[in-house]
Amino acid sequence: MPRALLALSIGAFGIGTTEFVVMGMLPEIADGLGVSVSAVGLLISAYAVGVVLGAPTLTALGVRFTPKQTLIGLMVVFVVGNALSALAPTYGTLVGARVLTALAHGSFFGVGAVAARRLVPRDRATQAISLMMVGLTLANVVGVPLGTFVAQQTSWRLVLAACAVIGLVTIAGLAAWMPAVSGERTDLRSELRAFRRRQVWMVLGVTMIGFAALFAVYSYVSPILTELGGLTEGWVTPVLALFGIGTTIGTLAGGKLGDRYGLRFVVVGLLVSALLLVGFALTARTPAAAVVLLVAFGTVAFAAGPVVQNKVIDAARVRGGSLVSAANQGAFNVANALGAALGAGVLSAGLGYTAPIWVGAVLALAGTAVCLVALRTERSDARTPDPVLVDVDTWERVTAAAAVR
Repeated sequence: MPRALLALSIGAFGIGTTEFVVMGMLPEIADGLGVSVSAVGLLISAYAVGVVLGAPTLTALGVRFTPKQTLIGLMVVFVVGNALSALAPTYGTLVGARVLTALAHGSFFGVGAVAARRLVPRDRATQAISLMMVGLTLANVVGVPLGTFVAQQTSWRLVLAACAVIGLVTIAGLAAWMPAVSGERTDLRSELRAFRRRQVWMVLGVTMIGFAALFAVYSYVSPILTELGGLTEGWVTPVLALFGIGTTIGTLAGGKLGDRYGLRFVVVGLLVSALLLVGFALTARTPAAAVVLLVAFGTVAFAAGPVVQNKVIDAARVRGGSLVSAANQGAFNVANALGAALGAGVLSAGLGYTAPIWVGAVLALAGTAVCLVALRTERSDARTPDPVLVDVDTWERVTAAAAVR
């Protein structure tokens, strides 16, 4: 594995930790700043706003630089944002610092995915992206629980300061290990031209609809396990840890299988996800079966992540592809909002906690349908020679050969 992938994974770990650890530190932050827990909860929304604003904006600003330069710059923003968050004297200052921190999120994963796939031979592109993204899943397994514990025992400020240190480690790794030839400057016009391609929108559609199935269930997993499964609150954390381990395994497996099967793997994964959710809905009141099916669902769902991230860059057929890659990160956030909103809708209608699971199953089936159309479009496009794509392929082979160490 090229060492530059390790630096990208460390960065993903830091971003994942700083995003989600606030959820576990709400009481401590509220006490420290003298505000309500509900007010601190708005920090989660503030971070999401930062991600949505930063993904296209910073990626567009970074197209004139190499991926290495852009990634280091994004990590500088991340470090400054976390440092300011750790030192924030007031609630308002902390909100602003969290938005600043979030600006780097979507762009880092978008640009990082482009850089990662050029560090390896073309037939291992999805695997390279999965190795970067596994840092995000490990954040939920290790970083968030550890950060929550540290905040409870010492200070939430120390946790955010530690995230800044992780950013510094990432900068050092990128500076030392990321080859300058892992990418080259492009231009905004070329990047925007990718959005004229129908296949780009098809893959973004797969992300928005297919992954909404995940968030429709995961957003309400705690009450589902306690109200339906009969688990005590003390068991929720271990189950979520198992879920996190499953997502890590799924991400790595998706990287390996995605390179071989591409969108066909996503079609099968979404279909299996729908079947697992049907089984979960029917057995949710049986604790053992519910836990097994939930973890299996998380494993399968996350396996598709690296594949769609790689495929949207392929679909762009432009030199670079960072902007569509970042757009796919935005699509994940749309999926998050869509899944959570639909789950909230059926709960508000009084349909009970099995309803979000059924919503997830329907969304997975809808995602399967969209992916089948995307697969057909991909095959149709493959029969049409594209001079730009040929040039990109040649360039990627040259840069990959130079980048691999």
